[in-house]
Amino acid sequence: MSTGNRNNHEIDYKLYGEELQFVEIELDPQETAIAESGAMMMMDDGITMQTIFGDGSAQQPTGFFGKLVSAGKRVLTGESLFMTAFTNEGQGKKKVSFAAPYTGKIIPMDLRELGGTIIAQKDAFLCAAKGVSVGIHFQRKLGVGIFGGEGFIMEKLEGDGMAFLHAGGYIVEKTLNAGEVLKIDTGCVVAYTPTMQFDIEFVKGVKNFLFGGEGLFFARLQGPGKVWVQSLPISRLAGRIVAYGTYKRKEEGSVLGGLGNLFDGKE
Repeated sequence: MSTGNRNNHEIDYKLYGEELQFVEIELDPQETAIAESGAMMMMDDGITMQTIFGDGSAQQPTGFFGKLVSAGKRVLTGESLFMTAFTNEGQGKKKVSFAAPYTGKIIPMDLRELGGTIIAQKDAFLCAAKGVSVGIHFQRKLGVGIFGGEGFIMEKLEGDGMAFLHAGGYIVEKTLNAGEVLKIDTGCVVAYTPTMQFDIEFVKGVKNFLFGGEGLFFARLQGPGKVWVQSLPISRLAGRIVAYGTYKRKEEGSVLGGLGNLFDGKE
């Protein structure tokens, strides 16, 4: 991590686990981390919690009404109206840990090294150093908003501190050069730098979009910039769980039932 001065609080961290991860953040005295409500896993004695409107950043409007509007915008991205600030009020270094909400990976992002801004999918934010602004980003292109998989509203993280996102399955970071294009399943886009051109592309061929099972559109990202891709969107996982749980299995405990499941493709 760079050692220069930051406007946001400078925090150290360590990731634990593989598929079900948590991040441990080390706070010096009077340092603060912010997180989504319910993300906290454990913390040392000496760390205090404070529930706040929005993210508590300098970009947040002053006054109750301004803070309420700012926090209310975050509800549009699927996040909570409130956030929690964890401050080390004790002596010496203290640690606080935040857990991922489902199987996948936690992505640490140094916003200063990434140009100060990241556009992310809704619900991706987990925690960050105090001062990082967690706002909203509107998709200006009609096609992207309707067919891009994330709707018109996404999250926008701004600042020069550390932020942590969470996504499903395995995470791949791709760096695209100027003019280089990457086509991605619309649900697999986790985050990208704002230098990217984000558009949608229609799947060519009648048989492809009728029987291919990949949907009608790709997300089309053109460099320069970085994009983070997830292998298992939570919507896809949830869909499979619902389909499996609501399908009436044939005598799962018997030999004949097992043969029936093989024939109907549900084994």
